[in-house]
Amino acid sequence: MELAHSLLLNEEALAQITEAKRPVFIFEWLRFLDKVLVAANKVDVKEKQKKLVEQLTGLISSAPGPPTRKLLAKNLATLYSIGDTFTVFQTLDKCNDIIKSKDDTSAYLPTKLAAVACVGAFYERMGRMLGSSFPDTINNMLKALKSAESQGRSEILLSLQKVLNGLGGAAASCHRDIYKNARSLLTDRSMAVRCAVAKCLLELQNEAVFMWTTELENVATLCFKALEGSNYGVRVAVSKLLGTVMATALIPKQAAVMRQNVKRATLEEVLELMATGFLRGGSGFLKSGGEMLKGGGSVSREVRVGVTQAYVVFVTTLGGQWLERNFATFLSHVLDLVGHPRATQTHVEAVYSRRCVSFMLRSTLGGLLGEKAQMAAGKDICLALSKQMRAVVNDTSGENKAGTADVSATQHVMVCALKELGSLVQSLSATASPLIQEPSIGLLETVSSVLLHPSMAARLAAAWCLRCVAVALPYQLTPLLERCAERINNLKSSPEAVSGYSFAMAALLGGVHQCPLGVPQSKGKVIAEDLLRTAAQNSRLSLQRTQAGWLLLGALMTLGPSLVRYHLPKMLLLWRNVFPRSQKEMEAEKARGDSFTWQVTLEGRAGALCAMRSFVAHCPELLTEDVIRRLMTPIECAMTMMSHVPSIIKVHGSHLKASAAMVRLRLYDILALLPPKTYEGSFNALLRELVTEFTLTDNSANTTTSLLRSLCHYDDSVLMGSWLQETDHKSIEDQLQPNSASGSGALEHDPSSIYLRVPVGEAMPGPLPLGVSVIDASVALFGVVLINPVRLQMLDHFAECIKQAKGVRQQAVQLNIFTAVLSALKGLAENKSTLGPEEVRKSALALVMGALDNPNPILRCAAGEALGRMAQVVGEATFIARMAQYSFDKLKSARDVVSRTGHSLALGCLHRYVGGIGSGQHLKTSVSILLALAQDGTSHEVQTWALHSLALIVDSSGPMYRGYVEPTLSLVLTLLLTVPPSHTEVHQCLGRCLGALITTVGPELQGNGATISTIRSSCLVGCAIMQDHSDSLVQAAAISCLQQLHMFAPRHVNLSSLVPCLCVHLCSSHLLLRRASVACLRQLVQREAAEVCEYAMSLDSTHINLNITETGLEGVLFGMLDRETDRKLCHDIHDTLGHMLSSLAVDKLSHWLKLCKDVLAAGGSGAVVPVDLGKEDEDSEKQDEIDDDIMFTALGEDNNSKPSVAPRWVTRVFAADCLCRIILLCENADRTHFDLAAARDLLVLHLSDLIRMAFMAATDNSNQLRMAGLQALEDIIKKFASVPEPEFPGHVILEQYQANVGAALRPAFSPDTPSDITAKACQVCSTWIGSGVVSDLNDLRRVHNLLVSSLDKVQAGKGSCSQLYSESATTMEKLSVLKAWAEVTTHTHTHTRSDVLPPDSLILLVQPELPSLSRLWLAVLRDYALLTLPAEFSSQLPPDGGAFYTPETIDTARLHYRASWAPVLHAVALWLSSTGFRAGEGDEEAPAVSMQAPGATIYPQGNPVAQSTEELVKDRMHLMLGVSIEFLCFPRPEEPIEHVMSCLQALFTLLNSPCARTHIADDQLLGVELLNVLHRLLLTRDPPDVQLQVTTVVQETIRATQEHRRLLEDGGEKESTFTLGEGGETGELLPGKSLVFAAMELLVFVLVRHLPQLNTSHLPLRPRPPLPEESCRLVAHTVSILAELPSLCSPQGNLIQCVNGISLLLSAALQGIKTIITSPLARSEKTRTQWTVLVRSSLASLMCVYPADDSRPNMDEVSMLTAITLFLLSGSSEVIGVTVLQQGCMDRYRNALNSPDPWVQARCYQLLLSVFQHPSRALSTPYIHALAPLMVEKLKGAERSRPGTAMELQAVQEGIRVLENLVGMGEEQNRVQLLALLVPTLVSYLLDDNAFSSASPASKGLHEFALHNLMRIGPLYPAAFKTVIGAAPELKIRLESAIRANQASSKAKAAALLAQPAVQAAPTIKLKTSFF
Repeated sequence: MELAHSLLLNEEALAQITEAKRPVFIFEWLRFLDKVLVAANKVDVKEKQKKLVEQLTGLISSAPGPPTRKLLAKNLATLYSIGDTFTVFQTLDKCNDIIKSKDDTSAYLPTKLAAVACVGAFYERMGRMLGSSFPDTINNMLKALKSAESQGRSEILLSLQKVLNGLGGAAASCHRDIYKNARSLLTDRSMAVRCAVAKCLLELQNEAVFMWTTELENVATLCFKALEGSNYGVRVAVSKLLGTVMATALIPKQAAVMRQNVKRATLEEVLELMATGFLRGGSGFLKSGGEMLKGGGSVSREVRVGVTQAYVVFVTTLGGQWLERNFATFLSHVLDLVGHPRATQTHVEAVYSRRCVSFMLRSTLGGLLGEKAQMAAGKDICLALSKQMRAVVNDTSGENKAGTADVSATQHVMVCALKELGSLVQSLSATASPLIQEPSIGLLETVSSVLLHPSMAARLAAAWCLRCVAVALPYQLTPLLERCAERINNLKSSPEAVSGYSFAMAALLGGVHQCPLGVPQSKGKVIAEDLLRTAAQNSRLSLQRTQAGWLLLGALMTLGPSLVRYHLPKMLLLWRNVFPRSQKEMEAEKARGDSFTWQVTLEGRAGALCAMRSFVAHCPELLTEDVIRRLMTPIECAMTMMSHVPSIIKVHGSHLKASAAMVRLRLYDILALLPPKTYEGSFNALLRELVTEFTLTDNSANTTTSLLRSLCHYDDSVLMGSWLQETDHKSIEDQLQPNSASGSGALEHDPSSIYLRVPVGEAMPGPLPLGVSVIDASVALFGVVLINPVRLQMLDHFAECIKQAKGVRQQAVQLNIFTAVLSALKGLAENKSTLGPEEVRKSALALVMGALDNPNPILRCAAGEALGRMAQVVGEATFIARMAQYSFDKLKSARDVVSRTGHSLALGCLHRYVGGIGSGQHLKTSVSILLALAQDGTSHEVQTWALHSLALIVDSSGPMYRGYVEPTLSLVLTLLLTVPPSHTEVHQCLGRCLGALITTVGPELQGNGATISTIRSSCLVGCAIMQDHSDSLVQAAAISCLQQLHMFAPRHVNLSSLVPCLCVHLCSSHLLLRRASVACLRQLVQREAAEVCEYAMSLDSTHINLNITETGLEGVLFGMLDRETDRKLCHDIHDTLGHMLSSLAVDKLSHWLKLCKDVLAAGGSGAVVPVDLGKEDEDSEKQDEIDDDIMFTALGEDNNSKPSVAPRWVTRVFAADCLCRIILLCENADRTHFDLAAARDLLVLHLSDLIRMAFMAATDNSNQLRMAGLQALEDIIKKFASVPEPEFPGHVILEQYQANVGAALRPAFSPDTPSDITAKACQVCSTWIGSGVVSDLNDLRRVHNLLVSSLDKVQAGKGSCSQLYSESATTMEKLSVLKAWAEVTTHTHTHTRSDVLPPDSLILLVQPELPSLSRLWLAVLRDYALLTLPAEFSSQLPPDGGAFYTPETIDTARLHYRASWAPVLHAVALWLSSTGFRAGEGDEEAPAVSMQAPGATIYPQGNPVAQSTEELVKDRMHLMLGVSIEFLCFPRPEEPIEHVMSCLQALFTLLNSPCARTHIADDQLLGVELLNVLHRLLLTRDPPDVQLQVTTVVQETIRATQEHRRLLEDGGEKESTFTLGEGGETGELLPGKSLVFAAMELLVFVLVRHLPQLNTSHLPLRPRPPLPEESCRLVAHTVSILAELPSLCSPQGNLIQCVNGISLLLSAALQGIKTIITSPLARSEKTRTQWTVLVRSSLASLMCVYPADDSRPNMDEVSMLTAITLFLLSGSSEVIGVTVLQQGCMDRYRNALNSPDPWVQARCYQLLLSVFQHPSRALSTPYIHALAPLMVEKLKGAERSRPGTAMELQAVQEGIRVLENLVGMGEEQNRVQLLALLVPTLVSYLLDDNAFSSASPASKGLHEFALHNLMRIGPLYPAAFKTVIGAAPELKIRLESAIRANQASSKAKAAALLAQPAVQAAPTIKLKTSFF
């Protein structure tokens, strides 16, 4: 392939390769040329132009394939536009000659098509440069058009489109000719030609004015005709043409209008024309009005769907502003369409028309208008509704007979208007509240009035609309329910009212699950029972009342188990009473009753079964075996009744059939949900019933099931055309699918769907008509029931049914049977069951194989699928081999398309379900057969199916396919280069194959071997061909192949060309292409976000309508979020933006913040509060700027390029989330982002923007955005609370934003705010108050008052205000207020210790509320304690709930308590410890709040007054410890670490109070349990803070026990003291009983965790790094606690081995050693010997840890020496005086004296001094003898190497001090010898005058120190001093000169020197504790 990369075609290389590979080589060269020509040097190109033109024109006649000719034409055109144009006319003539040629053979066709393509490309590229040659060219092409076959026709038309594009207005003379020739082809039998004509005419209408003036009607008629019998592609192309022409007719293009005097069409005319197509199709204009009334022939569905799309194109072309101005007209027009009798001739047609109109409204209104304009549109819809409703009321009240017709017409108008209104409000969500509240619109009244409409469809639509309102604005839910309940009671006598209002209530109850805050425990149940009870009273109403009652009960079931649990016994009774109890009752019932009572009975039973189904579906937790058994009683009665129904229908008339069918539907539905085991006994009867149902035995209609598609594999959609479901037009294209009533879902088919969950992706539920639903239900249930064994006679019965039926009926029966069989096989496979004995398999196989030859492709698909499933279920190699062999034989012999396609799919399905291993032996045969079939150019259908199966085989075989990759790949490439582009299915399957092949080769693709390189370049070529294809599905396949390639071989995918291509597709009109592009971008940005953004910015957007501005790709993606509704696509966009954010936001901070700000600011119009930010004047200037901007843009060109719609609320919420992520990313990346002093593009510089964005979000109309805004605000406060303001020291940067924070929080506390927002705001308040940003109390009051007001709300108790949300929402709100107060309280206590705030300031805020708060907090803790009880203690829960929850909401309440208990626990602990447990004893009787009777909940044990203080303390203590220990025992992994910390801090605070200490010390087991729980906590939670906090709690526990022991000692007899303490006489500490053991276990665990080297079982192999600071702190603390433990033990119990290996890093350890060695145990007789052994072994192990040699270089010598010194000083000489130990100690000191580090030397001297001074001479003498000589030697050496640094100086000084002390210690007779060592040393330190002046500061210091000391020693020992000085005259001379020099210096200096004490530099590292 590399040889193809040259400017000229490498003809030698081409000649050398095989014939088969040449087209690929040529294509690769053309691809290279395409890239290189644009970038090449013009001179080079001109040099080689002649040769290049020869080569390229030569290729024209070499019969190139479609992709090659396209590239060839493009390159030739580029070459001429870059190089010289001399020969262009020759080339053009040459092409024209080829086109004129009379050769019509198929071999010459590619050459002709290549010439046509070249002509098109020339004109497109050079246009008017080609001058006057165009008329001949155009005529030539039009002539060829007449005789060409379909491929030629489409190619010529596409070329003409390019010619027109290039020439623009210059070709006006030919426009008419082109129009005349093209228009007749709009109805061509080839769909590809129709598409090409539509594209050509679309280009033509840009300049040809006549098309949208004089010819307008004809163009419209043509388009309608073109839509008849069209496919999806044609509908899209023709609707685009029609819509654009109509839009141009209304608002012509400026240039064209200026040239000619044009008469413009009016809006009415244009709409009238469009309506013709919608209502009358392509049948032309009706000459007389009479025919319309007769309603002759309905419109073909394809035309209606096409025209619907054209309406959308029409409005989209005119744009959002036009729609805004003309919405009322447009609305009334489309509603008239659906109200027209022609559109609603049958019910199904009416539903289809409604779907079309809804699609028009949703696509235009939902996508083009911003939120404000949508509100205005909502107003218009309301007006239209009330107008229609008035007409209905007048009609029904007046006596005119035409009324009924009008009512049926208005119902459809109503349904469309209400559906759109519902969708509109739901998409606006909370931003719609102005629309709802505006009294002049009266939206709710208008919608409610429709609930009384005579038509059920309209009533249901109104109910659905109310549900949408309630879901969008949850605060409307409860009032709406109440209103409906009241109306039902008031209007009991009106059947419409009972029906309408019960629909509304059911719909509202069904919507509750979408409202997280829920509704209060509803009154709906009472109404339902009432309706059922009174049903029989009034026969006129009994039907409606029965239906309404059961509907409401079904809806109530959706509220879930917590509510239903209480009413279940009553419900079971109701259900049982609906059905006859026995066979006898049944017979009696049959004998009496007329047709009306039977109708009511059947409806009642259907309703009861429906309510049961709702119960089973929504309350699975309540389905115990007992409940199922009781449910089965009525269900079995219903099954028995089914067999009697046909006879009843015979007697009473066929109008009961529908009711009977409804009963069957409900029965099947509920049985499918129950476990099949429960109704095993009835299987036979049931199966009979089901089979009768779907084989249409008693059904004359040919109804087919709608389930077949969903049971077939998703991947087979390319064969069935069901990929249409993945387009933007899904909702209307559904009506064109072949199965019965497809896409005709409507609420009136099954009213119960109004309360069920809406299927994903649907706007509203659309149950299919009853006939289809029953068959669907029977098929689904058949799959569940037919588990085992499959009965032979049933399969034979199926075969018989198929044989009996003929024609269309046979197809229907076969489809249903196949769906049922597939459903059963799927069930068998999932349950791992088998298919039964051999004859059953044979029969099943015969049934399936027969269908593989069925002409219906959907049946063939189903048969293939069934075959695969069968192989999976049987799973025997011989059976699979037999099936495969049968298909092999068939494929070898069969010649017809049907059996070749069917059996090739069978092979694919076998492999798919058996996998590569199971079908490996057939692989070779399968592949060779399918490769052969794929080359069958005569039938594209065969190619499609063969390639699809091949893709399945490649996918399922995995690595086993590796051997066949090359031949398959070469076939794929060959076909891509030769198959005409119009056969898109073939290309799609080729794409699937290529993708599967890439996956098979996998990571190998990175390799560089020759074969891999070839495979890789083939894949890239294949992708390039598909990328250039005109069909978007093929382009989508190309993108996913490139995505696969990028995953395996990222280096080889060229992002610089791929990314711009993806960006272009983001604006595609095809959903699948947009999905593929975003999915690919999502993968690319995970690795290379920066490159992707860069390449996107480089995109040249002049040719396309994509506007990548400075906001870049991310801006485009944000824009897409406003337009897209597809879930998967939006999810991928979120992910893509998320990955880009993670990679780029920190580096491009300003850019990303601006992006978020623009998105958030755009929607800031509807804020809840007037903006009162602190900087009004600045704001007003900003506002002026903004106004100017608006003015300029409005005056400039029309704003089509900019997105017209401001970001919608969903996008704004996402932007607010992005903001929080940016803050987090900055924090993780670099803490300097929060430091103003470091000036770069840092987050802190954008603080005002961050606050402003959070403010905008927090005060928006949208509740979700308010939540996101408050979250952002909380993050900002937490992260920036401690950032100082550099200009004002002592202040923090956030202080200036107090007003903004207050203003953002205030609206959240208004009375009508939803609970979840208030809860979040409380959280932010406590964060703000506790952050310490604001120190002035008055400033804090603003926010503090908000919390006080909400506390009043909590204290107000239950019935004070009308409740809008469920009790659990109230629980959440109250708990969050109390939690916020608790957090403020805990902050208060942490801050009062520091000096940030003036003393007591925050406490003043909390103090007044504490009495009430403490009661409420205790109530919370009691509730929480009860709620955490395990299930088996549930009987102990108070029957009527707790202080803040009701029994019905107990499950949700648990979650709220779980979120709030920890801060409350901490606050209560602080309160109890500050009041010493004494507070609130008197006022404890009446707790502040309870939801029921005060007191009852808090004290289950009766009268609280009798409690003594002691018991009260105990109670509270148990509550606190119980809650803590329960939590710490097993904190759930999802619990935040803050809860663990709060709990530990609470324990610590508690144990600080004397009451609690006594309590825990009294009961030792309690302490042990606490320590064990803490130990367990340490095993699961790792953070050092937690560990440190745990150790503080342990310390408090131990201290409590110590104090307790002291008390006992003081009070008890002295002699028993010894046995007091743990361990007793034996010294044994019992695990589980011993506090000391528990404490040691925990503390040693901490030590070993941080110092693994302590664990002697595995010695460390490598030196450890030094411990981090926090670990040091922790270890220090642990060691100090360990040292306290011995005081709790009896002497026997003291196990001090713990000290053996303590790391002596820290003072705490040293302190610990001292405490232990000086322990009283050494003095006690019984234990002295053990004790001595212990201490010795400790010292020995210390020596081992710190050896005397250099094996541990970075050891802390000083600490080690200090420890040894401690042992020496604290231990007695018999303990330490062992020779071995003594020797070891001396070695350590020697090492230290010889250390190169002066600090170690200095410290060693200090420690030696303390050893030498030890009172016991026996201990110190050996050390003096051993070490003094070395010291003197070292000090003498200081004369030669004088100290250079202060540290070295200090070492010498310390050494001298030791010598001085030794002199002092010496006896009188030895003093001269000692001074003889000291004095000469000191004198040697003195300098003479000359040396002194030039000496270093340290050296001078030594001189002065020596002199000072000499002058001090002289008077101390005068005689000895004289002796020493006299003996050495040179000493005397030196000393005297030094003294003289000293006196000669100024008096002042001398005075200063004398005033100074001995110079002793303080050591640089101070030890915290003095050990000596």
